[in-house]
Amino acid sequence: MTQYPKRLIEVDLPIKRISAHARREKSIRHGHISTLHIWWARRPLAACRAVICAALWPDPVDENCPQSFRDLATEYINNFAKKAIAINSDLSKNCSTEIWNKWQVLAKPENQLNSHNPQHWNILRNSLLDFISDFANWDNSTQPDYLETSRNLTQAAHEALGGIPGTKPLVVDPFAGGGSIPLEALRVGADAFASDINPVAVLLNKVVLEYIPKYGQQLADEVRKWGQWVKEEAEKELAQFYPKDPDGSTPIAYLWARTIICEGPGCGAEVPLMRSLYLCKKSNRNIGLRIIPKPEEKRVDFEIIEKHKNKWVVADNPEIEVKNPSFDGTVKRGSATCPCCGYTTPVASVRIQLKARQGGANDARLFCVVTNKVKIQGRFYRLPNEQDLEAVKKASLELKKRVNQHTGELSLIPDEPTPKGGGSGAGRAFSQRNYGMDKFHDLFTHRQALALTTLVKLVKDVEKKLADSQDKGLADAVQTCLSLAIDRQANTLTSLSRWHTTRENIEGLFARQAIPMVWDIAEANSFSGATGGLDGALQWVLGVCETNFSLADKHIGLGQTQQANAAHHPLPNDFIQGLITDPPYYDSIEYSDLSDFFYVWLKRTLPKTIGIPFEDELTPKEEECIVNPIRGKDKAYFEQQMGKAMAEGCRIVSPEGIGVIVFAHKSTSGWEAQLQAMVDAGWTITGSWAIDTEMGSRLRAMNSAALASSVHIVCRPRNTNDIGDWRDVLQELPQRIHEWMPRLASEGVVGADAIFACLGPALEIFSRYSSVEKASGELVTLKEYLEYVWAAVSKEALSMIFSNADTTSFEEDARLTAMWLWTLSTGNIDNSDTSETETDDEDDETSSKTSKTGGYTLEFDAARKIAQGLGAHLEQLTRLVEVKGSTARLLPVSERTQYLFGKEEAQTPSKTKGKKGKKKEAEQLNLFAVLGITEEEDNTDWGEKTVPQMGNTTLDRIHQSMILFAAGRSEALKRFLVEEGAGNDQRFWELAQALSALYPTGTDEKRWVDGVLARKKGLGF
Repeated sequence: MTQYPKRLIEVDLPIKRISAHARREKSIRHGHISTLHIWWARRPLAACRAVICAALWPDPVDENCPQSFRDLATEYINNFAKKAIAINSDLSKNCSTEIWNKWQVLAKPENQLNSHNPQHWNILRNSLLDFISDFANWDNSTQPDYLETSRNLTQAAHEALGGIPGTKPLVVDPFAGGGSIPLEALRVGADAFASDINPVAVLLNKVVLEYIPKYGQQLADEVRKWGQWVKEEAEKELAQFYPKDPDGSTPIAYLWARTIICEGPGCGAEVPLMRSLYLCKKSNRNIGLRIIPKPEEKRVDFEIIEKHKNKWVVADNPEIEVKNPSFDGTVKRGSATCPCCGYTTPVASVRIQLKARQGGANDARLFCVVTNKVKIQGRFYRLPNEQDLEAVKKASLELKKRVNQHTGELSLIPDEPTPKGGGSGAGRAFSQRNYGMDKFHDLFTHRQALALTTLVKLVKDVEKKLADSQDKGLADAVQTCLSLAIDRQANTLTSLSRWHTTRENIEGLFARQAIPMVWDIAEANSFSGATGGLDGALQWVLGVCETNFSLADKHIGLGQTQQANAAHHPLPNDFIQGLITDPPYYDSIEYSDLSDFFYVWLKRTLPKTIGIPFEDELTPKEEECIVNPIRGKDKAYFEQQMGKAMAEGCRIVSPEGIGVIVFAHKSTSGWEAQLQAMVDAGWTITGSWAIDTEMGSRLRAMNSAALASSVHIVCRPRNTNDIGDWRDVLQELPQRIHEWMPRLASEGVVGADAIFACLGPALEIFSRYSSVEKASGELVTLKEYLEYVWAAVSKEALSMIFSNADTTSFEEDARLTAMWLWTLSTGNIDNSDTSETETDDEDDETSSKTSKTGGYTLEFDAARKIAQGLGAHLEQLTRLVEVKGSTARLLPVSERTQYLFGKEEAQTPSKTKGKKGKKKEAEQLNLFAVLGITEEEDNTDWGEKTVPQMGNTTLDRIHQSMILFAAGRSEALKRFLVEEGAGNDQRFWELAQALSALYPTGTDEKRWVDGVLARKKGLGF
């Protein structure tokens, strides 16, 4: 096997600090490429920047590291340290305190690094890692000293590793998507080649990798100039359709509700479909609507009410108090309740009515207008007037006229088909067709379509005005940037935008990765100057052009984009130095269907000369590498396509090159498919790092084992055909996991993140061989090996959870519970986001009646693997785990009451002395009436006379004591622990202590087990 110098990423990475920067970056907006245009599941630049540096730079401690790299790296780091501590240095403000203190030590003449002293190599390695962790900070991404030093190090590494002097390393991303990875490759001094099968993704990469580096400030100036021209011309054309109020106020949003006709017997009233009657819901400001039913007129009216001090009053007449107003909307889970008669029209009927009207956006009910007043801050709410309705009618007539007059290859308003959706994966995100929105023009009201088609026409006018431009490339770049601004406007100017009552602004269609149904529509006024308008759309695009000027530098590498299928890559063999990519996650996101929303507008705005094909009806679907059963793309298809893509990556990477594959799917089948593809393609996996890139408040992360991190799998082209011995592989595996997991834990990586982050080191053992055989000659499959990996990880995790205890002394239910809770843990990241997180209306509709079922849910296959690794059997633990379909739920303690106490004793204790408690509702059988409410022991029949029979296992006995504590049965708890002897078993307290650390903060279980532990000392244990 050829010995190559290990890269930094193969030995260490400061993941805790990089993760902190990646999480912070999620809230950074101005100038970030995520604000250029929407793309889904984009990688944080912090993580990309750090990973690319660590993948391209050798580890100076490695015995095979070229001395020339050590020499230059030492020189660059010594110089950087001196600059960092220089008086009045800008650089000093950009370093973290901890790392700046290290630069201070290093900058002293007596502490300067010497590249020929092997004892200094470790300090050099740590200094490079410190540099990387601070460079990951968004604030340092354009700081000249960080840029210069990183580019010097990249060049030194490239030439030391055999690169032709004067050339740069080439980093390739065949699934370039939103462009984070290639952008960061350019930033740190590499050349970048970005390709994607999706033309929208290719376009975004072209702007970031080619246009901005080439034209810099000139591009920003031209976009500003022509963007202003488009805005002024559009405003002149469209002002009459967005009239100001008589007092000079400017409408910024028009709030509409789709409607149906009530199907209640003899009713027939028009029902506005609304999720909530709140208009503004803040800690210091509350405004809402009151519905006034008019059954005789078969309609409802509205009245605006607001909270003054502690009472609700009519906004126009504050003397009138409104007692106990309800803010529940009229629609829930897709069914609509009539305010006039109370009848609920079922979801199927709601769909039929809206389907007949292509979604019903164009005959919706205008119920409120949000305005900005002259020289008065804040948002103001008023009921609609005749002028508002007249403007809408005029807009409809004008649009009809323009459609009739329109000539050209493409329709004026996009008439391409919307995604069909369906299936069990990400296809569920598309529900618009259930309501008759089968064509893209159905997603826009007439006035929205009029505004957008006017903007499209004006961008095409810019093309004509720039036709004689001496620099056709710059003209194309300007028109492309304006087209992206129109796309940004389309995202908020659609009938699927909504009013965000906490932020008091318009939330665009793609608040998440879906085209969902929205009942109540927020229509933006593009020319109001408020959020969601054209001003903002242009400013976001300009911000990206201006922030990334540092790429317009003569020392910067070359960026190139091309539309290409990753399974048939255009580059030649052994050509590149780094393959760094973030491939599709199995069935997580339907990129092509989502991007069609923008594609249909870009077809109408882009110049034909940009070199990216926008001629097809929609984006390519046939060869897209995802799981989509509706299109006949199953797991086998995904594995086959991903296998081809990984093999192509291995083909184009040079023998001493490196690969980093980012993956974050939460299903074990998704992981197995990805890893199988990599191993089969000829990659040897040499490491893996979990970088926390997600916000805990995102919808899919809540209450499930969704990964908080993206795992970066490091790999090399396999350069041997050796066959591995299964016994040797199995012998090495536990030791490798034992070395790796405490390292991850020290960086705050625990739970599912740690399990998947261990796959790298585990697979290094397996994937270094072309195949692994048993003594019988039978080939070992990756699937079989992964079962052993899960077992090894589970055992190692368990020994970490019970650091001072013998885990074999615990029964299987305790081992499984501890490991289950650990798998769901996310370290010390605060995920308690209290901001308004609104689920889709369609989610509301399709969910079954939302039961607040507690418990801790894992994917069944993951639960099975964990159990197997611990010698536990799920089928024998039905009193602890509930399996339904593809999910498994660890039952909350409250649901185990009946089993732990026997049916008789688990009944509700009475609230009056001496009387038997009534079985009023099923839920009261659990946990003696309302848990957590302490009653006096002598007021019930659950006093000293009844102590539960001791449970069979340590876990059962802890759960029994938790329930006694929760119900306030202190005497019974004392007798159970002391006289019955439950507390005499040391394992009881060891397990209770472990569970206290594992139960999530804020849960009942955490409170209850801590309550039991608090009694330990007082009871003499």
